[in-house]
Amino acid sequence: MAGHSKWANIKRQKAVVDAKRGHIFTQLSRAIIVAARNGIPDPAGNFQLRTAIDKAKAAGIPNDNIDRAIAKGAGTFGSDSYGDPRYHERLEEIRYEGYGPGGVAILIEALTDNRNRTAADLRVSFSKNGGNLGETGCVSWMFSQKGVCVVEDVINEEQLLEASLEGNAESYEMIADQTSEVFTEVTNLEKLSQVLKAKGFKVVDVEIRQIPNNKVEVTNIQHARSLFKLIDTLEGLDDVQNVISNLEIADNLMVLSMT
Repeated sequence: MAGHSKWANIKRQKAVVDAKRGHIFTQLSRAIIVAARNGIPDPAGNFQLRTAIDKAKAAGIPNDNIDRAIAKGAGTFGSDSYGDPRYHERLEEIRYEGYGPGGVAILIEALTDNRNRTAADLRVSFSKNGGNLGETGCVSWMFSQKGVCVVEDVINEEQLLEASLEGNAESYEMIADQTSEVFTEVTNLEKLSQVLKAKGFKVVDVEIRQIPNNKVEVTNIQHARSLFKLIDTLEGLDDVQNVISNLEIADNLMVLSMT
């Protein structure tokens, strides 16, 4: 029985990993579809598409899947179900807004072919975790859209500063040991990425992100636990691409809230 129990555990764990992997593949494939739809289906001339492809490759998505997603975005793929050439036209980029426990503002960026289904899923997720889905504009004013380059293996912070200034960056922040996020205007993101790479820096991610203009500090452990559960639930929804909040929490409270 012990062996059977162990095998059942392994199968359950593998199912969770496979489900998360499938969700990530869906998110990244949809990002490629939209990028190809919004511009030309050639990554050499489409920065949004190029960065989406880079993320997909980093996540281990096969080249055939990437090529298929580009074709769907361009409307040149086959005619079966998900591959219907009209599918890329049905996908909408929608931003939803709401509040979590403790008054934390939450933005959700979604790609969906059924906005009613997505809104219903989000409303249930909020209500079950102590938050509420709000109206358009209720929290978006608290955020600013910026371009972000994530740089790893930063040995010399002064050199990073010099390269960032040359690339017209607005600021940078060390978020971990030898890892930095460099911020710029969205229109300058490609130039900044090119300058950092030319200066020998390891740029591991390039993205457009909503940055909170102010933070809401959470000191109540129950609020913190509900917030993390809410964000985890939202990120697990198929139509959700990104979840952004203005949450600020002390490291020790974060550890306690996850136990």
